[in-house]
Order: sequence, then C-alpha cells, then structure tokens
Amino acid sequence: MVLLVLTLIPVPATAASDPPLSALTLVGPPSIVFKAGRDACDGADVPDAPARAFRDASGAVALYGMHYRNRALRGPDLGHLKLDCTVVLDSGEKSDPATYDDRSWITATWTEDGTRVAALLHHEYQANAHPGRCPAGTYMACWYNTITAAASADGGRSFTRRSPPVVVAGAPFRQEIDQGRHRGFFNPSNIVADGRWRYFLASTTGWTRPGRDQEAGVCLFRSGDPADPTSWRAWTGAGFTAAFPDPYRRPAPQPATCRPVGPFPGPVGAVVRHRGSGAWIAVFMAKAGDGFSRSGFYWTSSRDLITWDQPRLLLEGATLYDDPCRATGPLIAYPSLLDPDAQGRNFDDVGDRALLTYASLRTEGCTVTSDRDLLRRPVAIRVWP
Repeated sequence: MVLLVLTLIPVPATAASDPPLSALTLVGPPSIVFKAGRDACDGADVPDAPARAFRDASGAVALYGMHYRNRALRGPDLGHLKLDCTVVLDSGEKSDPATYDDRSWITATWTEDGTRVAALLHHEYQANAHPGRCPAGTYMACWYNTITAAASADGGRSFTRRSPPVVVAGAPFRQEIDQGRHRGFFNPSNIVADGRWRYFLASTTGWTRPGRDQEAGVCLFRSGDPADPTSWRAWTGAGFTAAFPDPYRRPAPQPATCRPVGPFPGPVGAVVRHRGSGAWIAVFMAKAGDGFSRSGFYWTSSRDLITWDQPRLLLEGATLYDDPCRATGPLIAYPSLLDPDAQGRNFDDVGDRALLTYASLRTEGCTVTSDRDLLRRPVAIRVWP
C-alpha cells in the first residue's frame, strides 16, 4: 500500500465570500446541432453527455458528448459542426471490473496546445450485463461508477488509456460491495482554469465506512497539470488533499472523503467563467421537489467555486430525472454553456452571450429512446459586482 503525505492548504480568503448576483435569460429559439436520425454514423451516435469542446492546434473545433462509442463533432467553429465517423475511444464492455473498460464516455477535456489533450471519462461498470457479477440483475442496483483518465497526442482524433488504467476518483471499495444502488463518482463537469490551477466538479452518491462516511453531493477537484491524471485532489473543507485511488490496486484502509459544495442535486452540466466579472456560472438539471419548484435546467453563480448562489430556473421541462411515463413531450438533459467567442482554447469562459447546448430525448411510453437531438439556444448573461 502506498500512502500519500500531503500538506494541507489553508482555506482561501475568498471561500466565505458571498456569491454574485447573476441573470441568465433565453433570448432565442433552439436550433439543431445534431439530429440522430439524420446525422448519425450508426446506432451509437446519440447525445448522451454534456457538450465539451476545444480548439485544436489549427484552430478547428472538436466537440464531444456522444455515446460510449466515442466520436467527435468537428468543424471550423461551433456554428459549423459535423459528426466525424472515426471512433476516437471505444468501450470494451469487459466483464473484469479491474480493467475499467466496460463503458466509458468522454466527459471532460483539457488541452494547452490543441495537440496533447487530457480527458476525464465517466466509466460505468454495468455488472448486470456480466453474468455472476450482480445478483440483483438490474442496471441501477448493479451500477458501479468511476472517473478514469485518457489522453490524446493528435488533437483529440484518438484517445488511449494507460495500462494499468488511472483512476481519478472512485469508491474505496470494489464493485461487489454495497450493491443495490448506484455507487461511486459520476459525470465530471468540464475542466476550467483559474491561474495555475485546473478544476472540475463531480458528483458522488456517497458511502458509509466506520469513521469515514462520504456525504453524497458534488465535490470540487483541483490539479496543477491535467496531463498528470494522478494529480487531481478534492476539496475537503480545509484544502485540496483528498485522493480516491483504485481499490483494486491501492486499497485504502482509511479512505479519504471530500466535502460537497454548492446547491446541486446531481451532476453539474457545465461551469464557465464570466469574462466581464470573473464570476463562475454553473448549469445543471433538476426535477421538481427537494427545493426545486419545477423540473428543468437551473443556473447558479460563485466567486470561488465553493460557495454558490441560490439556483434559478433557466429552462423548464421534464428531465431525465423525471418519470418518462408521464412525459408530455421530449425530455431535456445534459446542459452545457458554450461561447463561440470564448477566449480560452477550452471554451471555459463566456461573455455576455453564450449558447445553452443540451439534448432533447424523445420517449415512447415509458422508454427513453435513442431518437435525440443536440440543440443550442442563445442566452444573455449578466453578472452584478
């Protein structure tokens, strides 16, 4: 067992600062970026994660957010994207959970030069699909999730995993433990820059361990170099010191815990920095209840990524968190904010206008189908000092 000796970092002076007042307003109708029935290369091509984009070394845009057979939309800019049928990262659907190669989605990317690209993967070990791995035999009861890493050396045209794979954030136990619910870390947000540091947010369903209970919520991770995926550490309330290593290779007898931040009921779709004010804006989806008056997309703002404002409704509609049997129209999911004029190569900043980019999912009875559109809708943004 390898023990990491880490120095606690004092709480930033801004950690207790009040979040800024902000307003996001839809200012136009939706338009289609990708339509599965029209634009797909095969049946795996459906919007299934929040959109992530960067500019490569030539200035062209690559956008990810499709299914676990990962492909990219490419074009000269955000307004002219077309699906490239080349698979940049496939999923092995392997039965051995220690390989972390069942089903993986590219859910965050970061590049400094447009050529070398670091990626975070939402990896689902779906034990229900592998005989003998989960007696319950149902997706939710058998779902074991981990955030893993991949990298590209060719501007995002292909990604590879290390061997053995790098676990960025995972539960401190193996997949057969605590079955009956979904477990682990899920759905990393996009990666954002603040000075020398890079950050992302990821949700966890938590766990119970003697003296080391992990609260469910959304945790903030930080690294000085996303190209080194072992360098990510989560906020504990006292510093960025929590590591969540691979329980198959480095089991931790005293597992770390992170302190959840924000008002988020589940994964954060995206977080961006408003150029004019320096404020952070996050978008996410929620269903009615538990403090949310209506189902739909919400936004919240922060000065430090730790203390967040009260969420406000941006777009009302039934989401993937709602019962599809009761849906009266397409569901909405996977919100992201992208500014075509972003100054950063990784589209982690916005001006006073941006594009709410999200998926529309049609239902048949109680089934969420693969008939999905990737949509974008213009948003006006205002932040008060």
